[in-house]
Amino acid sequence: MIVTLTPNPSLDRALDVERLEVGEVNRAVAAHVHAGGKGINVSRALVRHGVASIAVLPAGGTDGTRLVALLAEHDVPAVAVPTSGDTRSNLTLVERDGTTTKVNAPGPTLTSAEGEALLDAVEQQLTAGADHLVGAGSLPAGAGADFYVRLAQVARRHGVPLVLDSSGAPFIAAVRAGGLELVKPNDDELAELVGHPLHTVGDVVDAARQVIAAGTRTVLVSLGAHGALLVHADHTWWAGGDPLVPLSTVGAGDSTLAGYLAADGDPADRLRRAVAWGRAAVLLPGTAAPAPSDIHLDDVRVVTEPDTRVALKEL
Repeated sequence: MIVTLTPNPSLDRALDVERLEVGEVNRAVAAHVHAGGKGINVSRALVRHGVASIAVLPAGGTDGTRLVALLAEHDVPAVAVPTSGDTRSNLTLVERDGTTTKVNAPGPTLTSAEGEALLDAVEQQLTAGADHLVGAGSLPAGAGADFYVRLAQVARRHGVPLVLDSSGAPFIAAVRAGGLELVKPNDDELAELVGHPLHTVGDVVDAARQVIAAGTRTVLVSLGAHGALLVHADHTWWAGGDPLVPLSTVGAGDSTLAGYLAADGDPADRLRRAVAWGRAAVLLPGTAAPAPSDIHLDDVRVVTEPDTRVALKEL
């Protein structure tokens, strides 16, 4: 059982357009609506592959009700904590060539009582038993920059490994506090975390090991079209494949994380599956979760101890 927490979920609306003309009237050729938010995306992908997962989230207003209903349609169990503010809607515009423009709403402001209720809901799920807890996504106003630090304390009380995928001040605070099983930044988020740009594989590995030294066991770094790096204290693996023409990149990193959590075996095998899930996701519209038939492990190659001198753009 994998429990996910999405503190700032959204109803994700995606429109497919031939080519986005800024300042002009654009006509969509297709529209998609999904239950969105990074933790929710992880749960959706896991459940589609037969891995048990429960999504914990705040929900308010009409869009909150619809979000929970969409999860039920996909057989994703949800624990929805009622909020006085309305759940946000995000908009994604996807052009035929794969160019993606995303506009994220800020979301409601959580009261202190609602924030505590979210943590309590997670604790109840961990009490029932869980293999991992995933905290993912941005925080709504009112949650406090220490929210993920407090989530780590909840996980620690129950002996459940915490996986974190976030950014900004809350992510930095949680990494500095330590005690995390895995973090999954992209290269830009990792650069923000360590305070300097990352240009080569060696830069990413060094930055990841700074995170490990602060108390995180494993770092999984998304590199977008250039694959992903998995970094342990003393070993590194890279995985990627031939270039793809994406249909939508939104949620691909969440599928990557879900693939890693769903996999058994050694680190190389887990990374191969993670990247295969992410590659499958970019070929689907909106934030659709890939099905087992979409996954092609043979299209992903894995390199153990990749050359640290290689520029990220050359991977």
